[in-house]
Amino acid sequence: MEVTNWTVVTKFYLLGFQGSQLLRNVLFFMFLIVYGATLCGNLLIITLVSTSKLLHTPMYFFISLLSISDILLPTDIVPNLLYFLLVNGGTISFIGCMSQFYFFTVSEAFECLLLSVMSFDRYMAICNPLRYSTIMTSTFCIKLAATCWVFGGVVSLIVTITPANLHFCGPNTIDHLFCDIVPLLELSCSDTFIVHLEIYMMGIPIVIIPTTIIVVSYTSIVRAVLRIPSSTGRQKAFSTCSSHLIVVSIFYWTLFSVYVLPKSGQTRVVNKVLSLLYTVFTPLINPIIYSLRNKDIKKAVQETFHRCNN
Repeated sequence: MEVTNWTVVTKFYLLGFQGSQLLRNVLFFMFLIVYGATLCGNLLIITLVSTSKLLHTPMYFFISLLSISDILLPTDIVPNLLYFLLVNGGTISFIGCMSQFYFFTVSEAFECLLLSVMSFDRYMAICNPLRYSTIMTSTFCIKLAATCWVFGGVVSLIVTITPANLHFCGPNTIDHLFCDIVPLLELSCSDTFIVHLEIYMMGIPIVIIPTTIIVVSYTSIVRAVLRIPSSTGRQKAFSTCSSHLIVVSIFYWTLFSVYVLPKSGQTRVVNKVLSLLYTVFTPLINPIIYSLRNKDIKKAVQETFHRCNN
């Protein structure tokens, strides 16, 4: 029997951003401010939706769920990133690395599914307004949200377990900001074909199907809106979808640029910057988009401040 002498890796060394102390200090304070603003913005959305009767509708219920996801994702990434900036890289245990990857995957999977549910909600509101209130009930919305969480959690668990069972026996340095699947597989001593196949298979229900639902929903919405005779009616219908379309475009552009587009000319630094866009900056941008472009949220903010001042 042939015995292979493997050194089992029990921890990884994450490089984060390498550079001078001044550069890392600047990045530290920038990410700290962005993270704090992200928490405040998304917590404000959640508070407004839960307290303002004006926002007790399916659309704002889903927006508040998006804010929850936009809190969980940077919370999984940013605290470790801030620490690694202070100490110029640092170690993370094998279990900690896999846990970080799991919660990262859960947040991303849930957001993919939720964005498709939000597009279906807009489709029902514009294309089937007479049936909207009977179909998009509170119970149905809660079931949709629970399905997104459970399905995203199960798929993420499957995607995490298989890489966790790979053998890591060589270098343990990850030149990235967090424990992502691509740099992890590059360090594995095992055959990663099954992992790649599994990721592609899980991408069908998590990415391909939601993307198809979004495209089909908005194709139907555009056709319905163009049939509206008045320009005011068309503008009002489009305004209810514009914020969601912007969020979808930003989310999928950054996601596809990291995981789908060819990486032949993409350096490690570029990959890190692109990863920052959807893990740190997109969760900050989402509440800004919904608050700046939404009259109901602006009105709810004014009412909340008015109640606090009285």
